[in-house]
Amino acid sequence: MSDEAQRTVRKAVIPVAGLGTRFLPATKATPKEMLPVVDKPAIQYVIEEAVDAGLQDVLMITGRNKRPLEDHFDRVDGLEAALAQKGDDKKLAAVRHPSELADIHYVRQGDPRGLGHAVLKGRQHVGNEPFAVLLGDDLIDERSPILPKMIEVAEKTGGSVVALMEVPPEAIRLYGCAAVEATSDDEVVKVTDLVEKPATEDAPSNLAIIGRYVLAPEIFDVLETTKPGRGNEIQLTDALQELAGDVDGHGVYGVVFKGARYDTGDKLDYLKAVVQIACDREDLGDDLKAWLRDFVPTLD
Repeated sequence: MSDEAQRTVRKAVIPVAGLGTRFLPATKATPKEMLPVVDKPAIQYVIEEAVDAGLQDVLMITGRNKRPLEDHFDRVDGLEAALAQKGDDKKLAAVRHPSELADIHYVRQGDPRGLGHAVLKGRQHVGNEPFAVLLGDDLIDERSPILPKMIEVAEKTGGSVVALMEVPPEAIRLYGCAAVEATSDDEVVKVTDLVEKPATEDAPSNLAIIGRYVLAPEIFDVLETTKPGRGNEIQLTDALQELAGDVDGHGVYGVVFKGARYDTGDKLDYLKAVVQIACDREDLGDDLKAWLRDFVPTLD
């Protein structure tokens, strides 16, 4: 493979092996990634985002009880035939669309040993290429994509890139946090240090890492030797911290995201995401917003 091909970001890795315990009992038999956000499962939004950024090769890192994910992105001949017989072309297209999105592969994580371990499971598939990592808890509004800029920075610098977002100081304890230096690009910063879920008083900034990464292949060698950190898990943040401190490497950069992001990581934020996305839909928005205007004044 040529050096030019190795620098081109072509593949996406999506870890989906989590147990979804915050959504029990709904996730007892249904993967959390399959919970609907209006009328599409959350994972479909994520893969559509990857495809829109030009990433047609997608690897999902799965676990037990994740078979419905594979089924969703497969053909369903009986259902398609029934819709075709009814002449329901709109629903037929919607059913076929997931299976035509991308070249999707699957590998099991096995032991749930953290995000860093999940990413490491993609090594054989990714090879010696940079690649994107997308987490399903963060849905990025298609009107304000961040992956294209992240890919541009990664291909230009040869380094790894994280998505950063300003959060209230008291909320930084919920995220990985970056210490940064400015660059000539207002949207891009150089990451000098990373801390996983720091106390508010210990945080080097209010820039939180959100669930998008473009990683140089060197991350795999680092993850191989990364010891369990917070939560006794192999933390991707710890491996990136090592890359950021490597004076002989290509470094770690951050793209500061200012667009719309929907957090589906807990029940309340999931409900907010459903309402926000539905309000933006042409087929639902006007009626839903009218109902909300009537409903909200009735609340205590």
